Amino acid sequence: MANLWSLIETNRGEISKVLIETPLAQVLSGPIKDPVAIFLIIMAMMLVAPLVFERLKLPGIVGLILAGVVIGPYGLGLLARDETIVLLGTVGLLFLMFMAGLETSLEDLKLNADKAIVFGLATFAIPMVLGTGAMLLLGYSWLAAILVASCFASHTLLALPVLTRLGIMRAQAVTATLGGTLITNVLALLVLAVVVKAYGGELTLEFWLFLIPALVIYTVATLWGVPKLGRWFFRKFGHDEGAEFTFVVATLLVVSYVAQLIEIEAIIGAFLAGVAITQLIPALSPLMNRIQFIGNTLFVPFFLLSVGMLIDPMILISEPRSLVVAGVMIAAEFIAKYIAAWGSGKLFGWTFPSTMVVFGLSVAQAASTLAAVTVAYEIKLVDEVTVNGIIAMILVSCIASPWITAKWGKDVKPEEKTTSRETAGLTDRVLVPVANPSTEDNLLNLAILLAKNSKGTLLPLHVISDKNGKISPEQKIQQNQLLAAAETIAHAATVAVETIGRIDAEIAGGIVRSASERNATLIICGWKGFSTYQENFFGNVIDRIVRRAPVPVLITRFPHPIENTARIFVAATEAETTSEEFKQTLEIANTIATELKANLQLLLIVTGGSQDVDFDLESFGLSQTTPVQRLRGNFVRKVSRMLKTDDLLVLTSGSHQYQAFGLSGGLVEPEAIVRAHPDVATIVAHFPPRS
Repeated sequence: MANLWSLIETNRGEISKVLIETPLAQVLSGPIKDPVAIFLIIMAMMLVAPLVFERLKLPGIVGLILAGVVIGPYGLGLLARDETIVLLGTVGLLFLMFMAGLETSLEDLKLNADKAIVFGLATFAIPMVLGTGAMLLLGYSWLAAILVASCFASHTLLALPVLTRLGIMRAQAVTATLGGTLITNVLALLVLAVVVKAYGGELTLEFWLFLIPALVIYTVATLWGVPKLGRWFFRKFGHDEGAEFTFVVATLLVVSYVAQLIEIEAIIGAFLAGVAITQLIPALSPLMNRIQFIGNTLFVPFFLLSVGMLIDPMILISEPRSLVVAGVMIAAEFIAKYIAAWGSGKLFGWTFPSTMVVFGLSVAQAASTLAAVTVAYEIKLVDEVTVNGIIAMILVSCIASPWITAKWGKDVKPEEKTTSRETAGLTDRVLVPVANPSTEDNLLNLAILLAKNSKGTLLPLHVISDKNGKISPEQKIQQNQLLAAAETIAHAATVAVETIGRIDAEIAGGIVRSASERNATLIICGWKGFSTYQENFFGNVIDRIVRRAPVPVLITRFPHPIENTARIFVAATEAETTSEEFKQTLEIANTIATELKANLQLLLIVTGGSQDVDFDLESFGLSQTTPVQRLRGNFVRKVSRMLKTDDLLVLTSGSHQYQAFGLSGGLVEPEAIVRAHPDVATIVAHFPPRS
């Protein structure tokens, strides 16, 4: 021991130098510089903070912001808010606004346009007026007061998961709030852009002459051009999942950068990019799941941590004015948002619980508010006192919003569905044969969309025929690869999956028997769109499946990626509309349209001397605004004239489509339509005979 102490005394200088240069010493002496240690701390905060706060029944966003305070320069000083943190925080900010845009659809305005416009303008104007007045009373300049008030005007739909759980997403008041969110957020971001220019002394006549035309052209080009470009890209490269994700991120960055070129904030571009591209990405698709996963678990937490690192808790103690500013902000924001919700509720006759749900949804501050205050702080328009006040308002509103929405949301009557019990269970267990890697993605994505919508199970099936003798090892390897790929896609979309590998004497028999043994409720098959002479004479696999299947079968053909679908076009004769099969087909089509964010349109063909049938949209669970056309004449010709590229044609297997199988030619009329429109996707719904 004596020798050890002697050795330490002899080398004290070198030991001290080594200790000072270690990351542990840096924790004690200043911000950590080692990149591995920096990312270790950041990832630890991303993991621990949300879990702890969610256990306390508080939003995880609050935990991440406070974690940033703790590890930042005004807390323990573990990390400096250097260029790396700023870079990652900026990307996270753009991703946050992009995902806010993904939650907003232009279709929201069409559903309840008048209510959405009135509420959107009210929830923007009232907070702007009250907020500006309150900030002026506190001694703020006009520009600073207007900018802070614009933070009050915007809101983030933080409590949407609560509505989904309560089953009231389709309630009228909720729909109006969704549409109003688009209006108020865009207006608030425009106010931010104007204030930033005014503060820099650049708000001149030339600015307005440039901004207005440039903004109009930019907005139209984004909302029109991005979907067009996206559909082309997905059609060409939709088989590559990595390319799809890279295209989405590249679109976000390009649109954001172009926004800066026309001298508006990049966050406006990020928001518009989300609104534009959301119609291309099904809500339940693997691609949407990847975007949300990467954004919510990596990029956005970086931004929230970087915001927390701006906060100096000591200001609340050293400057009592911070408490006053925070209190005024919270009071002004809550009062203004409540007045907007209450006034809209009175005008449109909403119940008190519905009004409170609107208030709960619109009171939450996060995305746009954090974006605006970050920009304002960086240009020195507001100080740390204001940032702390905004953060305090965010904390209070993020806690109050889910609580208010959950408390009164349970008293809002859920939207009644007219779907029969038989139809409701149609997609509980969806069986989809996978045999061709080039068509597997579209079939699986359709099956995933239907199964996940009903919280059902996906059943990917591959059948190897042994009628010619022994099964080769290559066939087994291919079967395992196809099923593994299907399972990977299903897991990416977070849907329950049970893979089925089968050996049978014939493909059709194996599919039918697997459906019976695994209690499948729906079968989805691929179809090439035509029959050969041999198939017409002897019958093909689809014919045999349809004749023997104990459950409904969707016969599908997708010449382009399913996410490219812009319109779901349901065609039938009026005589078919009275059948239960048509009702179930329409339910499936409506589900697909909702998840693909596509328009649903009906075409009813009146044939022969039949009389017009009274068609009640509400009885089928459809909106009264759903377009319905009635035409007389030949079915194939009338349908063919109405079709467009990127349509998905949905037909029922009524007597006019399936004249017979096998010897009579199988899918007679669908084949004729497909030959005339090879670029149009098609689904033919067949239902087994009723016993």
